[in-house]
Amino acid sequence: MNLDSYRVMPGQSVQLADWNTNDDGGLGKKEGVGRLADLGERLATLQERLYAENKQALLIVLQARDAGGKDGTVKTVIGAFNPNGVRISNFKVPTEEERAHDFLWRIHAQAPRTGMVGVFNRSHYEDVLVTRVHRLIDEETARRRLEHIHAFEALLSDAGTRIVKFYLHISPEEQKGRLQARLDNPAKHWKFNVGDLEERALWPEYTSAYEAALTTSTTQAPWFVIPADRKWFRNLLVSEILVKTLEEMNPQFPQTSFDAGTIHIE
Repeated sequence: MNLDSYRVMPGQSVQLADWNTNDDGGLGKKEGVGRLADLGERLATLQERLYAENKQALLIVLQARDAGGKDGTVKTVIGAFNPNGVRISNFKVPTEEERAHDFLWRIHAQAPRTGMVGVFNRSHYEDVLVTRVHRLIDEETARRRLEHIHAFEALLSDAGTRIVKFYLHISPEEQKGRLQARLDNPAKHWKFNVGDLEERALWPEYTSAYEAALTTSTTQAPWFVIPADRKWFRNLLVSEILVKTLEEMNPQFPQTSFDAGTIHIE
C-alpha cells in the first residue's frame, strides 16, 4: 500500500473533492481486518520501546466532521497501546480561563512528554475550523493562526516530538447514515446532538476551512487524508501509518547498568 498517496505534501493545495472517501486500498474487508490485528501487535511493541527509551514523543492529531470516526479510531487503533503510555486529550469550547490566554496555551499544556504517545481527539485546529465557519474570527486572524500553528508544531518537532495528523474524510451520504443510525438505536441516542444537523448544513464552509488547515502539512508534521467511509479501512490505514512513523523514530530499549547473566534470584 502506497501510504504517501494519502499524504498531503508540503505546499500542496488541497481540494477535498479530489480525495476518495470510500477507498479500500484494493483489499477485501476480511484481509484488512486480519492485517489490522498484526499491526496492533507491532504498535504495542514499538510503543513499549518508545516508553522505555524516554527520549522521544509521538503526537497523533485526529480531526473529522461529526460522526467522522475519531472515537472509533481511538478505540480500535489507539487501543493497541498500553494505556500507561498514552494520554488522550480533546478540546471543546474554551473555558473563561482558557479564553484569557492565547489560543495555543491550553494545547501546549497537553503536548506529550518524552516517552509518551499523545492523542488529540479534536485539536488546536478547532480554532481555525469552527471559529472560522461561524465567523468568530476573520480571515486575517485565521491566516495568522495557521502561521502560529505551523510555528508551534515546529517547536514541538525541534523538542523531539514526532507529529502525525489525520483528517478522517467521510462523504455527506456516509455522515447521514451514521447520524440516522444513532437516531434509530436508543442505546446511541446519547451520541446524537441536534446541533450536529446545524453543522451538517454548513458542509461547504467546513470543506473550505479544512482545505486551508490541511495546507499546514510539513515534513515534520504531515497531514494524511484518510478515506473513512469504510471503518475497517480507516483503522487499517491509520495503523499502517503509525507503524511506519514509529519505525522511522526507531526507539530503542535503554542500556542497563548491570549484567543480567550474573544475577541469580533465589
